[in-house]
Amino acid sequence: MHRNRTKTRAASALLTITAGLTIPQSHASAAPAAAPELQTVSLHAPATSRTRTQPFSLIGATWADPSATVGGTVRIRTRALDTGRWSAWQSLEADGNTPGARRGSTDPLWVGPSNGIEAQIAGGDAPLPADLRLDLVNPDAHAAALSQRSSLPDKSDKSVIRGRVGPTDGGADPAGPAARSAQGASAGRLRGVARAAAVTLPPRPVPRMVYRAGWGANEAIVKGEPEYTGVIQEFFVHHTATGNGYSCSQSAAVIRGIQAYHVRSRGWDDIGYNFLVDRCGTIFEGRRGGVALPVLGAHTMGFNTDASAIAVIGTYGGSGVSATVRRAIGTVAAYKLGAAGNPPAGRVVLTSGGSNRYPQGAKVEMWRISGHRDAGRTDCPGDALYGQLPAIRAIAGGAPAGFRLLSMGAAWPYGGMWFTKGTIRPRWDTRTASALINRFEVYVDGVLAAAAPGTHRTFSVTVGPGKHLVSIRALHLSGRVAGISTTVVSDAVAPVYDKEPDLVLRPGTVGATVPVRLDWKVTDPNGLIYVGLTRPARTNLFTTTTSRAFAIRPGAPATYAMIAGDRARNTVSASVTRTPVVLAEAASQRTGTWRLLNNRAYLGGAALGAATAGSSASWTLSGSSVALIFSRGPNAGRVRIFVDGQAQGTVDLKSTGPLNRQAVWSRWWNDSGEHTVRVEVEGTPGRPGVAIDGLVYLK
Repeated sequence: MHRNRTKTRAASALLTITAGLTIPQSHASAAPAAAPELQTVSLHAPATSRTRTQPFSLIGATWADPSATVGGTVRIRTRALDTGRWSAWQSLEADGNTPGARRGSTDPLWVGPSNGIEAQIAGGDAPLPADLRLDLVNPDAHAAALSQRSSLPDKSDKSVIRGRVGPTDGGADPAGPAARSAQGASAGRLRGVARAAAVTLPPRPVPRMVYRAGWGANEAIVKGEPEYTGVIQEFFVHHTATGNGYSCSQSAAVIRGIQAYHVRSRGWDDIGYNFLVDRCGTIFEGRRGGVALPVLGAHTMGFNTDASAIAVIGTYGGSGVSATVRRAIGTVAAYKLGAAGNPPAGRVVLTSGGSNRYPQGAKVEMWRISGHRDAGRTDCPGDALYGQLPAIRAIAGGAPAGFRLLSMGAAWPYGGMWFTKGTIRPRWDTRTASALINRFEVYVDGVLAAAAPGTHRTFSVTVGPGKHLVSIRALHLSGRVAGISTTVVSDAVAPVYDKEPDLVLRPGTVGATVPVRLDWKVTDPNGLIYVGLTRPARTNLFTTTTSRAFAIRPGAPATYAMIAGDRARNTVSASVTRTPVVLAEAASQRTGTWRLLNNRAYLGGAALGAATAGSSASWTLSGSSVALIFSRGPNAGRVRIFVDGQAQGTVDLKSTGPLNRQAVWSRWWNDSGEHTVRVEVEGTPGRPGVAIDGLVYLK
C-alpha cells in the first residue's frame, strides 16, 4: 500500500534474532489454526537470542512511534511449516508513517505457513526505534472458527466459488435499495428520453466478488461503525507488497492476514483497502460498509475522502498483472466511478488532506484512476503495474466495443428492413465483457420499450402496427453508450385475395387432358414474399404473376390449393376444385345441314361438319367455364358464337396447317350456372366448311 522505500543495501548485520519452535515431524504439516492470530518478537534482543514461536504466515515489523523510521533495512527469512526448509532472505519494505496508525510499521510480507524466523537489521547507523518488533500473523486463527467457509478454494472448484461470491452481473445489490440510492445518479439512467411505464430497469450490476464472509473476515476485531465519504471522485490502484509467493487458493488467507496486521499491528479500525484482487482476477470486498456505498478507507494518505481503492495482492515492481486482473481492476473502477457519472478515463482536481507529497489544502489534478504514487512519495503500485494504468483506464472508461446486431428473432429481413407480426427478439453482441455492461436498452421510436441486464444478449419486444425505428443501446458501467438502430415493420394482417383462385378453360388441344388456366390476384400493403401452390404439387407461382397454365384430366375433379405470404410471414390460403366435362358434338341440338366426319384425329374418332350458312349446333350445360372444340385448317371457315342468346363474336378457324381437337374459344363466369352455347356457320366465301368436335365445360 505505502511504498516510500528505504533502499539501503545491507552493509553489516547489526543483530540477528532466531525464533522457532521444534515440532515433531508427524505434526510438521499440520494446519496452524491453533496458533494465536498475532505473536510478537522483539528486535531489541541480543543477537544470539532465541524465542519460541507458533505457526504464522505473514510478517511485518512495527515500532512504538508512528513518526519514527528504521535507519536500516529489516531482513527476514522463514522456515516452512511443511518442509522445514529455510527461505531466502527477504526485505520488509516501509514508507514511513501511515495516517491513523498507532505504531510505525513496514508493509506486511506473506511467507506462507511457517514455524521459524530469522531477522537482521542491515545498514544505517541511527538508533533503532523504540519497541521495534516482528509481528507474526496467523490468518487461520480466526478462520478455524468459520469451519469450511473460512478459506477460498482453488479456482478450479467452481461450485464452491459460486456459493461464496456475490451476484453475477445483473444480480441484486447486496447493500439494498438504500445503498443504491447513495451512489448518486447513475450515468446509465435515462436522460431526455421517454420511457414506457411498464419497463423496469434492472439493478446496476455489482462486480462478481468474494464478500467478507467468503474470505473469513474477523468482524470481532473491527472497531466502530463504518464511516462514509462523499460521491466517489477518484479510484486509487495499489499493490499490497506482500510478495508473489502465494497461490490463488491462499488469497483469502493473505487478506485475513492483512486485516489482522492493519488492525492489530497498525491499530486501524479495519482493513484499509476498499477492494482487493488476487493474481487470478478474483475480486474481494475489503473494508466493511457495503460495496455499493462510498466507504471511507485507509489507503491513500491525504486522499481517502471521496475516493475508493483496490489493492492487487502481491508485488508488481518488475512484472505487471495479467489481462484478467486488469479487467477486474477496470470493472471495479467503472462500477465505483460510473455510479456517480464520473468518467473513469477522465481527470479530476482533488484537495489534499495532507500527504508526504502534497501539503494539506493543495489542489492536485490527477487521473480519476491513479496509482498510489500519484498522491504520495511511494513506489506503489510498482513500476510495472503503474505502467499498465492507461490500459486499465481504457477498460474502465471505454464504450462497449464491437456492439452489433446479430439477428432479429421473429422477424425477417427485406430491403434493409425487418418485418414482423408484432413481437421481435433482437439478438446482439459486444466484445466488452458482461461484467463491464450496466444494461442493454431497447427503444421503439425513441421510447424505452425494454431493458435487459448486462449478461443478456436478447430480449422480446412487442411493436405496434406500422413502421418503426428500433434502437438498442449498450450502457457501460462507466456511463458511456454504444448504439445500433434498424427499421422494423410490424404487420399482423395476412395478404388479401382480391380475386380468389379460379380455374378457367383456355385455348389448346383437348385430348387426354383439357387445357385450363389458374387465375388469382393477391395483394398486401407491405409486400408479398411468396405465392405458391400446395396442391396438386408444391409450386412457386411468384409474387408478380396472376395466372398459370395447366392441363387436367377430363372427368376427374382437380383441386388447386394456394398459399400467399407477406414479408412478415402472415399467410392466407385458398383453393378451387373443378371437374372438366366433355360433351360430344352428337349431344348438340342442331339446325341446318350437318354431316358425320370420321377420322381418328377427332375426339372419339368422329366430328360433325357443315358448310351451309346458318347451320347451328347448341348445348345446354351447368358450369363456370366453357370452350368449343373445332378442327382448324387452311380451308376452314368462320363461325358465330352465342351464349344465352347473346352474340359473342365470330371465330375464324383458318390455320396454316391442320389442327384437330382445338379449344379455340372459351368463356368463364364468376359463379357456376346453367348456360346455352350455340354455334352458327357463317358460310365463309371460298372456305365455307367447318368441323365441330364437341364442347368442354368445368363444373
